[in-house]
Amino acid sequence: MSDKMDSLTIGGLAKAANVSVETIRYYQRRGLIPEPQRPPGGIRRYGATETDRLMFVKTAQQLGFSLSEIGDLLHLDDGAHCQEASVLAERKLHDVRVKIDKLKQIEAVLSDLVDQCCAQEGNISCPLIASLHKGVV
Repeated sequence: MSDKMDSLTIGGLAKAANVSVETIRYYQRRGLIPEPQRPPGGIRRYGATETDRLMFVKTAQQLGFSLSEIGDLLHLDDGAHCQEASVLAERKLHDVRVKIDKLKQIEAVLSDLVDQCCAQEGNISCPLIASLHKGVV
């Protein structure tokens, strides 16, 4: 299988990583994934290095890192910059915690509005719709 992974076309790499060819090209333009040299009269081949890099990018995205932040992490990927990487991760963790707090606030407001909607009887305006019109959040 390693021979197969060392001679992937861009389409094969995309399929192996479950992304589109255009995603790989975009990552290349952003400098996140290197573009291999094209042999004379041939097509570019991708190997384990590019596959690993693509998996790094996808995993970092799943953790909420932006492509810019992922680029920063890739620059620190030599084993000697753990402290700098930790600072980036701490910032991301802070952002995630802020988002969680905001989502909890949204949950509370929506829960209250749903309770108000369920409690209303008769032909009155909907509390949810009225709150949205007023900008109450």
